[in-house]
Amino acid sequence: MLKPEKNKVNCLIVDDEPMARDVLRRYVEKIPLLNLTGECSNAIDALIFLQSNEVDLIFLDIRMPELLGTDFVQSLRNPPKIIFTTAYKEYALEGFELDAIDYLLKPVRFERFMKAVNKAFPKIEDQIQDQQLLNVDKTTGNDFIYLRVDRKLVKILLSDILYIESIRDYIKVHTLNKFYVTRQTISSIEAMLSGSEFIRIHRSYIISFSKVKSFSNELVEVGNTELPIGKLYRNNFVKTFSA
Repeated sequence: MLKPEKNKVNCLIVDDEPMARDVLRRYVEKIPLLNLTGECSNAIDALIFLQSNEVDLIFLDIRMPELLGTDFVQSLRNPPKIIFTTAYKEYALEGFELDAIDYLLKPVRFERFMKAVNKAFPKIEDQIQDQQLLNVDKTTGNDFIYLRVDRKLVKILLSDILYIESIRDYIKVHTLNKFYVTRQTISSIEAMLSGSEFIRIHRSYIISFSKVKSFSNELVEVGNTELPIGKLYRNNFVKTFSA
């Protein structure tokens, strides 16, 4: 049993098929803003679980032994949001009559899963995209990020980035040809770029290793721009470039 988390959608999976639970578990784990609080193999165990656990969303199989998922929902006084999962299309109408958010037909595809989650929590769509801006293609070696710019997701090759500048709640990504501004913290993009050819040199700057022309204890030249090296980042910077 996992603990509920604030600022996340706490989920419960209820399905008598282990393989079906495995699929949903993997899908939930792909979305950072979903938190799996538990799994149950039948509706009776789910009833007991809900008595002492906070749940915002249930992925609920309809056809289960002992108690059907539809009967389970009807037994709840204040049910959380429900997304039904089943291998039987004929149950769809009954599910929607119970005000279910959506109905997923097995085998559930991830794209369809995402659509149902977005329907349950409309505001989560933008947040999910913000959490998944980094998209690294290891098979081709073309590493890139997607940044939300003017209501669009813009693809930027990591090899084109000179440095990243923090401007309060925004970041400005300077590339070889232009710059992009997006609402995101520098700490969040630093975490996403972990393991890539980038290093934080200041509370306001992240630079690309390969674009450094020269440096001293206080300044680093990237492209045609000189940037300050913060005291808190100096030792790590010198150690990295002296290695």
